[in-house]
Amino acid sequence: MPKFDSELRLNVSAGLASVAVASTLVLLKLWALWATGALSIAASLADSSMDLLISLIGLVAIIYAARPADQDHAFGHAAVEDLTSLGQAIFVFASGCAILWTAAHRLVNPEPHPLAQEGLGVAVMAISAAITMGLVAWQARVSRSTGNKIVSADMLHYVGDLLPTCGAILALFLSARFGWSRVDSIVAILAALIMIRGAVRIGASGWHALMDRSAPEDILAKIERLARDTPGVRGFHDLKTRTAGTILFVQLHIELDGGQTLSEAHAIAAEVKRRIIEAYPHSDVIIHMDVWQPEG
Repeated sequence: MPKFDSELRLNVSAGLASVAVASTLVLLKLWALWATGALSIAASLADSSMDLLISLIGLVAIIYAARPADQDHAFGHAAVEDLTSLGQAIFVFASGCAILWTAAHRLVNPEPHPLAQEGLGVAVMAISAAITMGLVAWQARVSRSTGNKIVSADMLHYVGDLLPTCGAILALFLSARFGWSRVDSIVAILAALIMIRGAVRIGASGWHALMDRSAPEDILAKIERLARDTPGVRGFHDLKTRTAGTILFVQLHIELDGGQTLSEAHAIAAEVKRRIIEAYPHSDVIIHMDVWQPEG
């Protein structure tokens, strides 16, 4: 089992807060949807339902990914984050398509769908927005303290959730004030498109990680610069990287003067490794030492 140090406790607290908030929002919006029949609330409800799933998976991932490497998982357990993100993306995409289809059908209907108890809906959605803002504030604090990427991603996701929530408030207000009930369908369509776009992004990220795609170019460039600037390194080659969850795996061959002692060569390799880990604390680095062959 992972050791519950102070950082892990903070990360778990953020995960638990996320689950509690998502559960509260789902119950509130279910009631509001039943009372108003507003599709914009349905879109927000679907989004909150996905939030609950994502929050649960995120909480499990925080705990499971913190487990140390074992005999069956020599590289640790961080890849569970990528595997679950693929399932999340499928769920988000399907829900977005369902909302989009229903909203588009209602929008083209010659008779606008009437909404009910818009004031109640506005109140529920306003409460939802306030709760979400409180969660984001706590996640931001934890993210700054621990640097956990799961918490940071979850925080950004909830920041994005504020858009359909505020959109639902606008739709209900315009329907109550001016009778513009079709705004509800328009807001639902926009929210669904945002959900589908997010699903594609999340799914692509998880897929690339599972396929051992190399780290982004800016990370590769920085690793190359760190190796090049380390005293004693005459050259380097065969830089290979991949990611698994929040872990960055790095393999690098450095070229060293063959006339120095093994202890001296090891010290240089250790310094390259230290610099990379200092730049990317959640990294697993393997440095290979090769004899430098001067040209000519």
